[in-house]
Parts: sequence; C-alpha cells; structure tokens
Amino acid sequence: MNGESTMGRISRESLWTLEHYARIRNQYRAEVMAHKKLRRLELGDHITLFFEDEKTIRYQVQEMLRIEKTFEEEGIQDELDAYNPLIPDGRNFKATMMIEYPDPEVRKVELRKLRGVESRVWVQVEGREKVWAIADEDLIRENEEKTSSVHFLRFEFDEDMAAALKYGVVLAVGVDHAHYRVTMDPVPADIRAALVKDLA
Repeated sequence: MNGESTMGRISRESLWTLEHYARIRNQYRAEVMAHKKLRRLELGDHITLFFEDEKTIRYQVQEMLRIEKTFEEEGIQDELDAYNPLIPDGRNFKATMMIEYPDPEVRKVELRKLRGVESRVWVQVEGREKVWAIADEDLIRENEEKTSSVHFLRFEFDEDMAAALKYGVVLAVGVDHAHYRVTMDPVPADIRAALVKDLA
C-alpha cells in the first residue's frame, strides 16, 4: 500500500503520519492479518513461531506510534531502532516465539521446565544440517528460575541453503528440548513459499 523500504530497514520517511494511518488502518490491518497467516507456525500445542518481515514490523511500528501518539522525530527514531533489527536481512529468517499455557499456574511450572528452549529451535533445509536459533540478541529473556514466554529468534543460512530453498527443496522446523520435542516436516507449501521471500 505504500513504498516498501529497502530490504531490512524501515526508514522514517516511509512511515505514515498518525492522521493518514488512522484513515487507512482498518484496511491495512486486514491486509497485514492475511499476510501474517502465512508466516505463522504452530509447533505442538504450546509454541508458535511468527516469522517477521518488513510488513509485519512496519505494522508493529505504526501501531506503537498510534498507541503512544508519538509524532516527535526522536520518539519515532527510538521505535525504528527497536524494531528494525527484527526484519530479516536477506540471509536469515527472524521470528517471534510465543510459549502459551492458558493456566497461569501451569505456565509457571512449564516455563521453569523449558529453560533454554529458545536455543533449541531449529530450521532445516532438505539435505543440509539443522540451523539452530540464535535467541534474544537484544536482551536476556530467561533467568535462573524460568524462561520467558516471548523470545526473538534468528536463523542464519549460508548461500547454498538459501539457493536450495529458492530452488524448491523441503523446509522443516522443530524444537528439540528435553521437555518439548516436535518436528514439522515439511512446512506447508504456502508458508514455505512466503518465508523464502525473506531470502535476497
């Protein structure tokens, strides 16, 4: 709906004003929700990966600016500095991982058991080694007691893996943790096709 920025960054100039965003928000939100459906993977009953890209992060930034009624240059730049690193740069996938247990007591117990799970998530290009998540580069989200229910993950591919994915080989994703093991192999074709667009 507006000029996309160069891969990997959203510029200050490409954002909509609060007034313009208010006018188009409903239409844009519907567009983004449809886009997000193809970037969501449920791994078992309790872990979901939301693969981010320029569009999902742009929406997040516009929403934050709207909620906080931010229109000063400095505030806008702060949001961009926080969110731009979550956009893939052409050689990786970036994802928000949510660990969900509706019951708070159960959640407390399970998050304790799942310490370290954020580094045990993997993606695999058919015929290649697993690529393990690099987790929470912005700040540590677990402590001695438990892991957090939200993590930010990065999966780095070499040139050969990226080329193979673009060529059409199968993609698998999974979690390999002592208390949580799940494999999705293959990732559904429509989701795989959406994710491959993240590779330059």
